[in-house]
Amino acid sequence: MDTIEVAVIGAGAVGLAIARALAHDGREVLVLEAADTFGTGASSRNSEVIHAGIYYAPGSLKARLCVEGRLRLYDFCVRFGIAHRRCGKLLVATSAAQLARLEETASTARSNGVELVALDRDGARSLEPELECQAALHSPHTGILDTHAYLLTLLGQAEAHGATCAYGSRVTRMRLEGDAVAIAVNGAPASLAASLVVNAAGLDAPALARATEGFPEDRIPRSYLAKGSYFTLRSRSPFTRLVYPLPEPGGLGVHLTLDLAGRARFGPDVQWIERPDYAVDPARAAHFYAAIRSYWPALADGDLQPAYAGIRSKISGPGEPPADFRIEGPETHGAPLVNLFGIESPGLTASLAIAEHVATLLRGM
Repeated sequence: MDTIEVAVIGAGAVGLAIARALAHDGREVLVLEAADTFGTGASSRNSEVIHAGIYYAPGSLKARLCVEGRLRLYDFCVRFGIAHRRCGKLLVATSAAQLARLEETASTARSNGVELVALDRDGARSLEPELECQAALHSPHTGILDTHAYLLTLLGQAEAHGATCAYGSRVTRMRLEGDAVAIAVNGAPASLAASLVVNAAGLDAPALARATEGFPEDRIPRSYLAKGSYFTLRSRSPFTRLVYPLPEPGGLGVHLTLDLAGRARFGPDVQWIERPDYAVDPARAAHFYAAIRSYWPALADGDLQPAYAGIRSKISGPGEPPADFRIEGPETHGAPLVNLFGIESPGLTASLAIAEHVATLLRGM
């Protein structure tokens, strides 16, 4: 049986950031990725937003790692020449009934150390003349980035420090064997032993933990899949900033984001599903038109076209309060394994901070 010091399962933004951090620490790292290249899951099916840290419960891992990760990510983009723009965003209340929720959100952001500027309707429209709202919060530190370039840089740095990526390598079972973990790939018998394993498999992380012989079942949360579809704008966007409604159950609402060329896209919505499905149903456009016109009434009929869909890896289901990130290592369950559960938004923003958090858990082991 071949041996490795650390196996990182998953080559998305979080897995690659962890591989980079561990390789920087001088560890021997092998990344096992089921797909034939990196970043094919949630890392390539999102809004490409650098989040400020506005919404998350104060003191939670999401709040702390998002704020720290945002600072690290902007610095990383500058240092390595990754295209990005600190364009800012407007979080809007579209009715008088939402004003109290807008203030609650502002209070949460302040507790997280996030800078926001409160605007009345005229103030918001002075920034975005086509916007309609009762009031807004301006987040100057929200931005966008070239996600593919970011992933490519993470991969290059990990490999430059000795990490190796094995694509087409789906981990199908694991077995705890004292101070090591036996790993089976692509349905074959276990052929690899790792002193440490990092389960950064995204949507598959809970299932992989359940497929780990000897791992305590009570340390594995139930998983849920929330699909989010995106539509793009056929015409030129009149907005230069991102526009977000107040959050809805399961997500942040159908918001307007921009790519680095200034093109607008809208989404994601929330559709609870039983199994992965990335097809975008054109009929969902009716819901999008209604949601978008609450803050952009001038959206023309026929101006939306289906784009792509992503799936959030959730550990809280319909009607439940949003769950925090769960990052649990040997100090929690006693196994030479770190599980990352529920790493949904703001996982991309937080990825470098998550990597440092995991590296800290494993230092000295």
